[in-house]
Amino acid sequence: MSLFRKIFGSKSGDSEKEIKSSERGKYMPEIKLPIDERFTINFKANGGKFLYCDNLNEIFENLQNIIDENKWESKKALLLDENLKARFKDSELNTTRVSSESTFFLTTCENLIANDGSLLISSHQIFEKKLSELPANFIVYATTSQIVDTIGEGLRGIKTKNQKKIPTNITTIKHFKSDADKDKDFLSYGSSSKNLYLLLLEDL
Repeated sequence: MSLFRKIFGSKSGDSEKEIKSSERGKYMPEIKLPIDERFTINFKANGGKFLYCDNLNEIFENLQNIIDENKWESKKALLLDENLKARFKDSELNTTRVSSESTFFLTTCENLIANDGSLLISSHQIFEKKLSELPANFIVYATTSQIVDTIGEGLRGIKTKNQKKIPTNITTIKHFKSDADKDKDFLSYGSSSKNLYLLLLEDL
């Protein structure tokens, strides 16, 4: 997506393109940023670590970089999703299905929420576990097509995709650092701060 390349690529001309509120007329409507840019800004403001990837090879490479950086080579990864396990089978991860044995959790998510930079998850990813029962370190694999504007849009999407059986344990992860805002909506009630890396694959 050219937008992400603009955000994380060349910075030349950024100052010229930026329009400050003070330079706009008093009654002019606020400029609404593109959905993907809003997610990126809000996610990083929440303390999340963002790795944009053009292809699966970059996903695998960045996953290994995260493991190397944190010295998790000999640590176990909590991996509950069998489809995800198959996708990362060549990554030589030491996996387990027991939370207490693991150092980090490798997972997907339902959606990425642009207006607050949160991640929407459900029993598809965490089964019936509470967030507090999962490792403090998360590595989330997602795609750009999963970015939606609001939590409501994400919830409608879950309902549409799962008409026969709607998943349970739907919640958001928003707090990615210890000093994150403590105000939580009902969807993130009971959540705890996570050290979270997002491996985002371009698929649009």
